[in-house]
Amino acid sequence: MGNLGQFEKRYRFLDVERAVQVLEGLEGVSDPTNSSLIEGRWKLMFTTRPGTASPIRRTFVGVDFFSVFQEVYLRTNDPRVSNIVRFSDAIGELKAAASIKYGKRMLFQFDRAAFSFKFLPFKVPYPVPFRLLGDEAKGWLDTTYLSPSGDLRISRGNKGTTFVLQKKTEPRQRLLSVISTGTGVREAIDEFISSNQNLSKAETELQEGEWQMIWSSQVETDSWLENAGNGLMGVQIVKKNGQIKFLVDILLGLRFSMNGRFVKSGNNTYEIIMDDAAIIGGQFGYPIEMESKFNLELLYSDDKIRITRGYKNIVFVHLRMDGLKKK
Repeated sequence: MGNLGQFEKRYRFLDVERAVQVLEGLEGVSDPTNSSLIEGRWKLMFTTRPGTASPIRRTFVGVDFFSVFQEVYLRTNDPRVSNIVRFSDAIGELKAAASIKYGKRMLFQFDRAAFSFKFLPFKVPYPVPFRLLGDEAKGWLDTTYLSPSGDLRISRGNKGTTFVLQKKTEPRQRLLSVISTGTGVREAIDEFISSNQNLSKAETELQEGEWQMIWSSQVETDSWLENAGNGLMGVQIVKKNGQIKFLVDILLGLRFSMNGRFVKSGNNTYEIIMDDAAIIGGQFGYPIEMESKFNLELLYSDDKIRITRGYKNIVFVHLRMDGLKKK
């Protein structure tokens, strides 16, 4: 009976391998690591060599009884990939995080890990001697197929392992996927806000940090100066002391910079006054006389994404870029 079980497993393995080869021959996303579709939480559905998946996964005997996930977040100043072994909803999980350098290939190095137990209010560090592991804590990952819908990914690792992963799509990731296609974005925003209704109705603060605009409901005008001065492009830097800055890269090291201030005027609304603009090149700046005043309404905000209604009632979506809080 045991031999029959191994026989069936071998056939299933070969079936999956053939399916993987077929998918890798199809036209998926052309540059997966530079697509927002690769970001999010992925569930491991199949691997050819489970015993070599990672130093974390090898720690557990009978790890196949647990769910294994991978989180990929590259569009920050601290790009990371995390491998997660989830014991159960009642117990908790072990999460190992790796720093990432990426181009066509993702190069990773594990540098921290911790247990998150449901019955404890704090995380328990996992004593993995990453520094002592040397090259064992390092590796690379090639994404050989990413479906156009962004819900299926095939990756091959430096130890010859093949991974088949399925996107565990969260509302935030669905919104980012829609934004990447450019169609149906307003509907996706409404759905996202509706699914987070309790958070969107609660009083929220304008969080500090660097926020990159990834979408607005208005197409940019012919005047880049007007676009930059009204937050229709570039980065917003929000500080705790009520200061805000718009930054836009122009060309050849030149940047548009505009400083201003914000004052809270309601539960989720702010008055924005921008009145200190300049073209910056190295240590030199050329002042520009311009002023912009508008109300900003926070429609939704967390430590990764922010949706607002601002200048001329335009809706904006920003992503935080200065190292997201890790959960």
